[in-house]
Formats: sequence, C-alpha cells, structure tokens
Amino acid sequence: MNEERFVAAEFDTADAAEATIRPTRLDDFVGQRQLRSNLRVFIDAARSRGEALDHVLLHGPPGLGKTTLAQIIARELAVGFRATSGPVVARAGDLAAVLTNLQPRDVLFIDEIHRLNPAVEEILYPAMEDFQLDLIIGEGPAARSVRIDLPPFTLIGATTRSGLITTPLRERFGIPLRLDFYAPDELERIVRRAADVLTFDLSAEGAAEIARRSRGTPRVAGRLLRRVRDFAVVAGIGRVDARAADDALSRLEVDKIGLDAMDRRYLSCIADKYRGGPVGAETLAAALSEQRDVIEEVIEPYLMQQGLVMRTPRGRVLAPAGYAYLGIEQPAEALRQLNLLAAASEEREAVDE
Repeated sequence: MNEERFVAAEFDTADAAEATIRPTRLDDFVGQRQLRSNLRVFIDAARSRGEALDHVLLHGPPGLGKTTLAQIIARELAVGFRATSGPVVARAGDLAAVLTNLQPRDVLFIDEIHRLNPAVEEILYPAMEDFQLDLIIGEGPAARSVRIDLPPFTLIGATTRSGLITTPLRERFGIPLRLDFYAPDELERIVRRAADVLTFDLSAEGAAEIARRSRGTPRVAGRLLRRVRDFAVVAGIGRVDARAADDALSRLEVDKIGLDAMDRRYLSCIADKYRGGPVGAETLAAALSEQRDVIEEVIEPYLMQQGLVMRTPRGRVLAPAGYAYLGIEQPAEALRQLNLLAAASEEREAVDE
C-alpha cells in the first residue's frame, strides 16, 4: 500500500493491528447477510455429519473480510487452521508438506489462490477431489509415481480476481461465495464495535462519519478509526464526535465519500488532459506515474462503484457523476461520445443475444 493512501483496501503490515478487532464468531460478523446465512447452514450440516466442510471459494474486492471468514469457519467447525498464499507455494513439494501435516477435517486457507503455480495447481486437483496426493519421485528412467492418502480436509481459497482462476480449479469448489461492499450502516456497526474493543470513546455520529468515508470496506474503516484515534489522543479530545472525526479525516485528505488525493488526481486527469475520455489504462498509468495494475485494481473499482467513471471497450470515460463531483460542466462533445459508446454497447449486447 502507498503509505500516503489511507483508503487503499490492500493489506499493509501496519494493518496487523486489526487482528485484535476482528470478529471470531459467525454471529459477530457484520454484513454479508445472505452469505452468512448460507454459510451457517453449510457449517452446521458438516458438523452434524462429522464430515469435512466442502471446499470454499471466497472472492471479492480486497479488505472485505475473506481471511477473517476463513478463520471463523475453522473455529465454528472446531478444527485446525493452516494458512498460506498462492505465491508462497512455489513447488509441488511445498504443497505436499502442508497437506500431509493436516489433521482430519482441518481447514487449509490459501490466499491469492489465483497466483498458484500451474504445476502446483495440478497436484491440488486430486487432493481436493479424492484426498490423494500424486507425486513423482526421482528423475529420468528411475522416476516413479507415489500416491499418498490424505485425511479429508477443507480448502478455503481467497481471491480478489476470480476471473484469473482456471476453470478446473474453480469447479472443484463446492461453495463459491462472493463478498460485496458494505452498506454505511453495516460499517458504522463495525466501527463502533472496533472502538469498544480499543476502549476508544467514539460517539454514534463520529462512527457514522468514519463509516461514510470508508469506501464500503471494513479494512479501510479500521485504518481510519485508528488514525482518528491518534489525532484525538494528541489533541487531548476525550470523546470523538462527528466534528472531531471530520477534522481528522480532512487532515488525511479523505473527503465526504471516501475519495483521497489519488482518486481526485485520476478524475481530474481524465477531465483535463483527455476531455473526459475515452482513454486507455496504459495511457492513464503513464500520465499518473502509476502501474497499470494499481490503476485497475486499486483506484478504479471504488470510482466505478460510485458511478464516477466507466470502463468502455475504447477506454475509461468520466461519467456525469464524475463531472458533478469535480464541480465542472460536462462538455457537449463528451456527452455525445458517452451516448455513442452507450449505443455501441447496446448493439453488441443485442448481437450477443
């Protein structure tokens, strides 16, 4: 995470403190109501049968609680929990070492599972499907295949880019679950609970102010809460209300809807340099001196969710709400371009149907 971006949803080492405020039970997990309801059924059914829970795929934007949910699942099942990530499991032997140390019905959590090495992924297929590990021992003519039986286990995979998961791997997950951005009232409950855990005197209005600027993301809410607490401690404020929270967040350059300086640079770049678009991601990345994946995975998702910018086949286009946010009038040519792109999109959809 860019250390100046307090609203970035990606995990940063400074976020390790959030572990102390994470919920530990499914009943304490706020938000994702339909997901929690279904997950409760699956967990209770697996426990009543004394079987391992079917493999679970958690996907959605970063910072929404995928790791927390994986830990809760293991705790609710009363089984062991082992965690690793796709880039760490570089060789088949690394995966074999993890799998052979699992106890019956344990949970293995693989974060960023879309980044698994293809050779490792091939080893994972029979392990997930038949609870067997097929390994090649030795090289050349002396090589031989060894099959190792594994105890039944639950693999929980987490990804922010489900489209990069191969079809064979995706189809082996019996329980695919998508996490969505949180509503402001859900984030307010998360902030108030976290403030209680941190013994931080925060009013309901102060919690609502932080929640509104948290971009629908609990991780961002926790980070902003800790920074507001820092300002309050230094200023000697006993109880933080909406005004104190607003002052602190304004000093962090996080505005009323959760946009920061980088978001505003992005929107202004499209409006000023490219007349509202369309403009390609590579061009934007060069203009902003950022990597393309930062543009696509960090900056754009929330702006698109807020309806400020749109991705089109020809590039990024500033939406009417984006012009309104910047306080400038949408040029007639930009509006004409937007209408043409919308019409072309409708024609493609009609052809596809």
